[in-house]
Amino acid sequence: MPDTNAQHPTRLAVIVGSTRKDRFGPVVADWFTAHARERADLDVDVIDLAEADLPHVLEGPGEDGTHPSAAVRAFAARIDRADVFAVITPEYNRGYPAALKQAIDSVYTEFHAKPVGFVSYSGGATGGVRAVEQLRSVFAELHTVTLRDGVAIPSAYAAFDDDGQPRDTEGVNGAAKKLLDQLLWWAVALREARAKSPYAA
Repeated sequence: MPDTNAQHPTRLAVIVGSTRKDRFGPVVADWFTAHARERADLDVDVIDLAEADLPHVLEGPGEDGTHPSAAVRAFAARIDRADVFAVITPEYNRGYPAALKQAIDSVYTEFHAKPVGFVSYSGGATGGVRAVEQLRSVFAELHTVTLRDGVAIPSAYAAFDDDGQPRDTEGVNGAAKKLLDQLLWWAVALREARAKSPYAA
């Protein structure tokens, strides 16, 4: 395990990518977030895009390097503070939500040289892996490190019980633990690297 502890926890930002009405994302996000918060080596910040109030029109930073919109400034600050990211995404029509792309494109340097893991789900058999494959190429442009392993949940509506807990506890909980372990390793390694030498994009 990485050399970290409760006094210096790694800052994990969990980005909830769906903003659709009657979305299933919060069920998946609540389960994963609860799993992450059981660990003393992680400080978890849940960024729910349905509550972020990001503008629908993309804006770049002004001449002073700051964003005109207060909502984008707040979002950028939370991304900047994070050491590592877990993106919760559904698969809609073989892709990921437009709101997630909007949020990703709202900031840039704040993502640099940080690891990203994916928790995906779908109503069908794919488990959201086609959305994740597209997201990998997007995050590559942001100079992140995307993890090979993730959590994919097919037939998501049937995969959780009425209390929001997965029916296949061994499978998905094991995958979540593996993802968090790997995210933590990369977070510590890249944080130390950035401290020794600023990342050059």
